[in-house]
Amino acid sequence: MREQQTAGVRDSWDNKHVERWRTASRWKNDLAVMVLLTGFALWINRNIQIQGLCMEDLKLWSCYGELPLWKYLFSLGDMRFLYNLAVWLELKILGTHIAWIVPVHLLMNAGIAFTLYRMGKHFSHSFYVGIFCGFVFLASRMSYYQIGRLSGLMEIMALWMAIGILYLLCIFSMDHGGKDYRSFYGACGLYLGICFVHERFWVLFPLFLWVLLCRRVRKGKLWTLPVVICGAVWMLHLTAGQWIEQRKFLAAGQESDLIIRSFGERIKNVIRQGAYLFGIHTGPGHLSGPSYRQAPLGVMLLIGAADLMLLMFLVAFFAKVIQEWKHCGGYLGISILFIGFVLCGFSGFSPGSSGELYGAYVSYGAGLLYLSWMYGALTDKMIQEGTWMQAVAYLSMLFLYGILIFPAELYYRGFNPKLSCMVNQQQYNSLAEETYGIYGDGIFGKTIYVIGRDLPVDDFTRETFFKVFDPEKKAEGTSLVHVEDIRQIGLISEDMLVLQEEPDQNGYQDVTYAMRQLKCRGIYGYYEDGWIDEQAKVQVMAGSTGVIEMEFFYPGSLEEDQWITIYVNGEPEFYLEMEQNPVRRSFQTIPFDTLTLEFRTNFYAKNAREQRGETRLAAILAMWAD
Repeated sequence: MREQQTAGVRDSWDNKHVERWRTASRWKNDLAVMVLLTGFALWINRNIQIQGLCMEDLKLWSCYGELPLWKYLFSLGDMRFLYNLAVWLELKILGTHIAWIVPVHLLMNAGIAFTLYRMGKHFSHSFYVGIFCGFVFLASRMSYYQIGRLSGLMEIMALWMAIGILYLLCIFSMDHGGKDYRSFYGACGLYLGICFVHERFWVLFPLFLWVLLCRRVRKGKLWTLPVVICGAVWMLHLTAGQWIEQRKFLAAGQESDLIIRSFGERIKNVIRQGAYLFGIHTGPGHLSGPSYRQAPLGVMLLIGAADLMLLMFLVAFFAKVIQEWKHCGGYLGISILFIGFVLCGFSGFSPGSSGELYGAYVSYGAGLLYLSWMYGALTDKMIQEGTWMQAVAYLSMLFLYGILIFPAELYYRGFNPKLSCMVNQQQYNSLAEETYGIYGDGIFGKTIYVIGRDLPVDDFTRETFFKVFDPEKKAEGTSLVHVEDIRQIGLISEDMLVLQEEPDQNGYQDVTYAMRQLKCRGIYGYYEDGWIDEQAKVQVMAGSTGVIEMEFFYPGSLEEDQWITIYVNGEPEFYLEMEQNPVRRSFQTIPFDTLTLEFRTNFYAKNAREQRGETRLAAILAMWAD
């Protein structure tokens, strides 16, 4: 008896030990996958950056800097208060480190990929299919907006919550005969939350009714809950006037993205975005990049081959459904749930959508989960029956799809900077790089001149853009001025910067030093901080008035008989006696004329600690030529 008890205790201890070992092994695998997904997300999105805010992002920041939290949540003209709270927290944490937005969003995107990995592994009962879901999701070209814009946080939150709703509804739908409704309640909670992140996801409402119908639920409160949530959300939107008024969808980042009233146009957008899932671009070039027909032949062949893998996989699944026709009701019920979610996920159902590429990202994630569920249905009994080689064939189809579509994804990713909602971001990234990126806090208080008018900047951006980089949110004295010609600017002083528009590159180039040399170039004895030697020579361009003003300051006590001789184009023109400090002199010349001025003094700065040229430092010169 004792031996049996001892053996029982030993077996119990061994089972617990084995279970702990398996749990630890699973967590180690998951941790390794998370690290790999994060590294892959950082690598494949390495070219995406945010250096400055623009459009809706800048407006979000402006409200953040001017409104208290409660007003920021509820006074932005929409009902997205959960999203507004998330943006407020992100800006509060990041402060002036705008460039950190992309890494933060990348980590969130990697988190979504890890969630898909776990969900895909659960549906398919395969570690490898879970990995497939995570990596293929990250490789998608559709992630550019949610990573490359501050307002992309809305897409991140909505995507994460949407796939959570889908997963919970699937779990609830597959639990036939069970009385555990926690997954359904959890899906309803996420549904309530997502409606206050992005209002277009109210269209997920019919899916709740579908799963209740499939499970033949008769409890009235389960039917009532999603109806009450959807009705309450609608009433709030109607009360706020957001649902029916024609307005701009600022979060989409497009000034012309007005409400689309034509139902036919919405259907076209659904078809466009459905084609995006299969790598086929048929939408406008400024929204989705080059069309499928414009792609190189190699890319077209890769997309075709990848879609062929999907087709073979789908044929295999539906063949199984036909073979097991007695159970086809369950298969079709779940399939309709997935397909319905994919359709509802398209922003083409939204009245403010124009069929953007990034609008299909939610549906793409749901499509990957659908593939994982189909794989689980196909291989459910294969390993037990000893036909695991067939499971390898199905797994090969999925991985071949991922391998074939990857080069096409990279090809289309190259056009993301040219999409309408990213073009402005590229422009203002360049503006930030050529100003704050070079001079740091030194830009505050400066007048920044931009030569050219091909890259428009609105008044709100002029007023707000540089405040983002100031911890005090003021950037006092900093202004942005457009001019058509360098001749409209006077001599380049220390409180000025000059940028040249580069329309072909959709950006700017800092030409302050070159313009300073053009407007006022020291030949010898003249230095950028204004010091001149006992003998100095400088070339100066007159301004639009032709008046050149000079001010001389002697850094010390003036003595008798201190004078300066000024030569204009080699001829002595003025004799200035330093009777006061400073002393000014101006003269008239031809507008925009280039003159050579030479200065000779009979004194020098006795307290100067350095000698820069062949002669000693004498005075400090300031010049103006407006």
